[in-house]
Amino acid sequence: MSLDYTTLDLLRQNHPAWRLLRAQHAPLVASFLHRVFIAPNVRSLSQADLVEALEDELFALRRQLGDNAFPGSAQSYLNDWAENDKGWLRKFYPVGEDEPHYDLTPATGKALAWLESLSERSFVGTESRLLTLFELLRQMSTGSQADPELRIAELNRRRDEIDAEIARIHAGEISLLDDTALKDRFQQFLQLARELLTDFREVEHNFRTLDRQVRERIALWEGSKGELLEQIMGQRDAIANSDQGKSFRAFWDFLMSQSRQEELTALLDEVLSLPPVVQMRPELRLKRVHFDWLDAGEHTQRTVARLSEQLRKFLDDKAWLENRRIMDILHSIESKALALREAMPSGSFMPLADASAEIELPLERPLYRPPFKPLIEGIALDEGDAEIDTAALYAQVIVDRAELMSHIRKALQERSQIALGELIARHPLRHGLAELVIYLQIAGEWPRTAVDEETEELIEWEAENGVKRQATLPRIIFVRNE
Repeated sequence: MSLDYTTLDLLRQNHPAWRLLRAQHAPLVASFLHRVFIAPNVRSLSQADLVEALEDELFALRRQLGDNAFPGSAQSYLNDWAENDKGWLRKFYPVGEDEPHYDLTPATGKALAWLESLSERSFVGTESRLLTLFELLRQMSTGSQADPELRIAELNRRRDEIDAEIARIHAGEISLLDDTALKDRFQQFLQLARELLTDFREVEHNFRTLDRQVRERIALWEGSKGELLEQIMGQRDAIANSDQGKSFRAFWDFLMSQSRQEELTALLDEVLSLPPVVQMRPELRLKRVHFDWLDAGEHTQRTVARLSEQLRKFLDDKAWLENRRIMDILHSIESKALALREAMPSGSFMPLADASAEIELPLERPLYRPPFKPLIEGIALDEGDAEIDTAALYAQVIVDRAELMSHIRKALQERSQIALGELIARHPLRHGLAELVIYLQIAGEWPRTAVDEETEELIEWEAENGVKRQATLPRIIFVRNE
């Protein structure tokens, strides 16, 4: 982005981060939000917790500055900071909860990071930054090298270095990081951990922006459904296939690995117990920072799921509107027929042509099969399901929801996560599609679920008439709520 005069003037007038820096109560807003969100590396807070924390902050400031300082209530300040003309907090309702929650906006995270960089630091680590830069350059050089001989030579060089280090250890020469080096690297880790959570906020913000655009387009669209869906999917694929989307996918695949989660947990426990790190008094929440990253990724996945839900609602609403239009036409015919009958003299007859009504029904029917790959919550049935016995719609099927939830809980007692396909392989579907739908409803309500949109699972079952049925859906993972 070019920092010319026009661009900077527009940013000064419209960007939430710049508005925060120019605000009258900027020290209050910045210090409070940094203390409750950035310092402990918290993703979101409930309204009750945030109001209580702000009330304590205001009470302390009024004792220091006088009773007339900050006359508003904590709730009023939070509502003001979440307004569109401010844009410093995002107020939202988590799925299944009635209490609103708050999260920082990406712009606020950038403003707080810049303010934090202005303060003088008693200790500025440079060695860890240099090592990180060196390692990044080496990864780019090696990863882009297509010559197999050169790559083998590089691997042999690294193997020789490892063998030499092993030999030194056998000889009793063990080099350890001193306290300064440990503090340097831990400080670098803290900064990257906070920046990563801020990056997730921005990724989710981009998906929410797309979601909002889809809602507006659905509300105003007057063309065919096929054209609308193609445009929506084109935008969605543009984000998923962008550098940001690919990087997020790589991060998600890395973090979803059970072995990686266990390795991160062990490393964090070990590092946070080192005496030099303990002297820095890190937040205890850092022990679960990788689960914060996982929760942030799930937020992004749920945003894409809501986008999928909007597409389905569009089709359902179109069908409902069309059915209502047909009913209005029928009511109109009945009204006209009654009016004509009452207006006719007793015993007279009306020509059939005069009693006819002109009815125009749209050629486009609501039973539309979208020409695109389903999103996170979509399910694609195999082509054998094109002909469906309508009598099955009236059959009463009772699915024991408690039994299905029991299957999930027992599986998560043995391991930290399990995919829906593996769960159904253990406990085959006895009630077919109805039972699968209940599983999907439970997944939407489960405290911690993840969806791997890039990986599809094939669910199979046998209907009562012996016919094999199949459903293809993205990989859904139930995660233990620790």
